[in-house]
Amino acid sequence: MKIVFFGTPDFAVPSLDRLLERSDFEVLGVVTQPDKRRGRGSALSFSPVKERAVAQGLPLWQPERLKKDPETLEQLAALQADIFAVVAYGQLLSPELLAMPRLGCVNVHGSLLPRYRGAAPIQWSLYHGDRETGITTMLMDVGMDTGAMLLKATTPIDLLDNAQTLSDRLSQQGADLLVETLLRWSELTPEPQDPTQTTYAPLLTKDNYILSWERSACDLHNQIRGFYPQCQTQFQDKLLKVTTSIPLGVGLPQPLPEPWISLNWSPPEEKALPGTVVAVIKAHGPVIQTGDGYLLLTQVQPAGKRSLSGWDFVNGSRVTVGDRLGLLG
Repeated sequence: MKIVFFGTPDFAVPSLDRLLERSDFEVLGVVTQPDKRRGRGSALSFSPVKERAVAQGLPLWQPERLKKDPETLEQLAALQADIFAVVAYGQLLSPELLAMPRLGCVNVHGSLLPRYRGAAPIQWSLYHGDRETGITTMLMDVGMDTGAMLLKATTPIDLLDNAQTLSDRLSQQGADLLVETLLRWSELTPEPQDPTQTTYAPLLTKDNYILSWERSACDLHNQIRGFYPQCQTQFQDKLLKVTTSIPLGVGLPQPLPEPWISLNWSPPEEKALPGTVVAVIKAHGPVIQTGDGYLLLTQVQPAGKRSLSGWDFVNGSRVTVGDRLGLLG
């Protein structure tokens, strides 16, 4: 089976690796997003997929807008591929591209479709507190993740998973499912998606990152882990990123693992204003009053500084009971 691989971020690398490992697949080349400037020096940075493709000596294309790049389109058509395999590429394929490979285009999507169509399915599944997610392989059409489904694989979501840990796990599962889909191609019957079950996972915006302490501890925890590591609040008139948290109290959707379930602390007798530090747990960090329940901050990043444990933050910023965190004004 002759394959052209389309992908860009770390999530796509295991799928490319798995195709390259097998003698029954021939990867003809790789299409990825253009290099981007990153860091203080604005140096050009390769995508993770490009790094792997270069290391393997694979032909490589990086058009700004693939469907409007006639030279790349001509070269891809000349390959006469059997399959285009697409994993988090970052551009929609035009009808012309979809018609190029002999057998069609297959996509690896990080959700159980038709839930969470769109660019950020892993992040939004965590934000909504889902207990399970997975991978769907599907035949691609001109819509955004609207094609007929081929295979699915599920994975549980742990209460302390975040976007990085879940993405790492799903990327491996997606690689396995892509290989299985291609090996079983001739026997699979595509299943149309049920439009009544559709939900969407749009690109994240800066507003998604702002923490409102009037929300419940569980909702805030889901926001922090879902949009990891970007969630923000304000402390002592400065920006503070909150990257890891533990919800405390009764009514949690899942039991906490050790050592968190055995934390030696007692909630205050009276409810404080949301955003107030109501306790400091030695060796762990500050406990924040929320609109419903309490949130222990276990990893934060003050503005202009490195990431700190919650306990180091308490000591370095002299956090005391009664201090308040607030919205960015």
